[in-house]
Amino acid sequence: MQVDQWSPVFCDPRQGASSRASSGRPDGFRKAAAHVTRDRKRGRICLGATYKEAIHAAVMASDGLDAYTGEALDWRLLSTYKNEESQAGRQAYKAGFGLLPTVDHVSAEATEVSFKICAWRTNDAKNDLAIAGFVELCRRVVIHAGYQVSEPSGRPDDAGEGGLS
Repeated sequence: MQVDQWSPVFCDPRQGASSRASSGRPDGFRKAAAHVTRDRKRGRICLGATYKEAIHAAVMASDGLDAYTGEALDWRLLSTYKNEESQAGRQAYKAGFGLLPTVDHVSAEATEVSFKICAWRTNDAKNDLAIAGFVELCRRVVIHAGYQVSEPSGRPDDAGEGGLS
């Protein structure tokens, strides 16, 4: 799917009920509300409109790809997850949603709101890690699996947090 085809489904309240979650709001707005609630619990002052704009910008910037793995995301999976089926199907059901687009809070400690769009399984693995910490974790996993890893030359760090050692 092209960005202009799925961005309205994720972010535009003018879309029909078929593109909305059970709450009646588009996924992007639901995600903005969830992130605002979480950040307010962490003591931050948050505006829902700012979060909606930041999520929309992240969707448009993603070009339909996971920001961390480069994989194509499956935008048809938005608003299709069913808790009842998940409980019955367990891991097999959830595995089918690995490429579900999700909103990642780039850094839980950031002072400005910053989001990236990534697959659900990537977001699960990254959790609350900053990008440098996530890359370091991935490096350790790959080395433990027997692969050799070398740092790319001339590639700037995505988060401006310096290189890995």
